[in-house]
Amino acid sequence: MNAQPPIPFGKPSQMPAQVAFHRTELSLILSLYGRMVAAGEWRDYGISNLRDVAVFSIFRRTAENPLYRIEKRPKLRNRQGLYAVIGIDGQVLKRGHDLKTVLRVLERKLIRSVE
Repeated sequence: MNAQPPIPFGKPSQMPAQVAFHRTELSLILSLYGRMVAAGEWRDYGISNLRDVAVFSIFRRTAENPLYRIEKRPKLRNRQGLYAVIGIDGQVLKRGHDLKTVLRVLERKLIRSVE
């Protein structure tokens, strides 16, 4: 009797990979986040790593809907771009292949006129 017990979670090759932000991507996002927290604009964040998308959500207050979502979708790498910044209403503010250029749409919020 050489019957092996069934594997409860399947083979590792059958399981889809989880999408996550790399350390260099997180350093870019968190440096912008830190500057906006220092300016008093943002107060909280959340990170979600799902099968097809990784999301960095930015909140003004803890119990609100996110002001902005920074998404990483590897399936869109060859089309519209890997990264996207999405506003509170679901509108895509910027999409592209380079995270630094995509985050520029949020850096404009830091620039204010001085009187």
